[in-house]
Amino acid sequence: MGFFLAKDGVNAVLERWRDDYLIYAPVRMAGGGPYSDTDSIQYGQIHTVEEIVFDQKSRYSFKEILLPLSQTLFFFTEDQIKEAEEPKKGAIIFLRSCDLHAVKRLDQIYLQNGFEDYYYQRFRKRVKFVLMGCQKAFENCFCVDMQTNIIETYDASLEENGDGYVMDNHCADWESLLSKHSLRQMDVQPSHVTETNVHVEIPPGLSIGVVKSKMWDEYDGRCINCGRCNFVCPTCTCFTMQDIFYTDNGKVGERRRVAASCMVDGYTDVAGGGSYRKKNGERMRFKVLHKVYDFKKRFGYHMCVGCGRCDDICPEYISFSHCINKLGSAVKEVGGNDA
Repeated sequence: MGFFLAKDGVNAVLERWRDDYLIYAPVRMAGGGPYSDTDSIQYGQIHTVEEIVFDQKSRYSFKEILLPLSQTLFFFTEDQIKEAEEPKKGAIIFLRSCDLHAVKRLDQIYLQNGFEDYYYQRFRKRVKFVLMGCQKAFENCFCVDMQTNIIETYDASLEENGDGYVMDNHCADWESLLSKHSLRQMDVQPSHVTETNVHVEIPPGLSIGVVKSKMWDEYDGRCINCGRCNFVCPTCTCFTMQDIFYTDNGKVGERRRVAASCMVDGYTDVAGGGSYRKKNGERMRFKVLHKVYDFKKRFGYHMCVGCGRCDDICPEYISFSHCINKLGSAVKEVGGNDA
């Protein structure tokens, strides 16, 4: 069922939701941009619909809500372990279609990969998603080619429409609330883009043999292994574990799960001083193939959702979409044979 709501109606709905949930959406962070006196669109808690930025893409993804950059798992003493408390409230997250597809990837890794991650699962079951319809394509997006521009699995949708807002509702628990605060019921189809300025083509003959291509050598010099592409990507899920010992008692502390990046120094270091991928080109090769080859070979669909944030944020102007488009030539270079 769809609804048309005025601004006050949406805010009344948000106010009711806040009784049970923390609400997150793209907001404008004044002065938070990469350059002097510039703003940044990032995910933050909201209280009113006016705070939501509908007409710009968020610079960073939503994933830190589900997977905090640093998350305490448990506390320990010499003879006791105490599990960290889970958040007292659930979350409602406003996402675009590509990011909702990214949630599917996160669920695949943390819930359907042969085990269920306890810490991810206990919060994930208390999260609902509101789709933000895309009325235009943003810079560097290539969601259409990655088939992530449309999605049906959401709890509700919300987008601006003239002097109000339209919502499509899939959540039975919200039906009476939305009906109470709407001006009228109507058929609502969330907006989606059908064309982007950036296009990618993953070659049908892509195989692991492209690891031998010389295309990766270019990134030994261009990439500075800052890891920004990983941290803005909604589907990068790697982490490391840290035991933090308190200074007043070295035998007491906490274990934390901390976000990690396959592009930075030390990620592949192993005991004895070895490292699997020392060169930046080798790291780029691993990242690209994981997004458009390895993941699909295992799960049947690509890991990359085409949001373009990695292209947006790279300080060296390395384009991930260009990397994908170079794979066709790489396949021809190596003969398309598995290594």
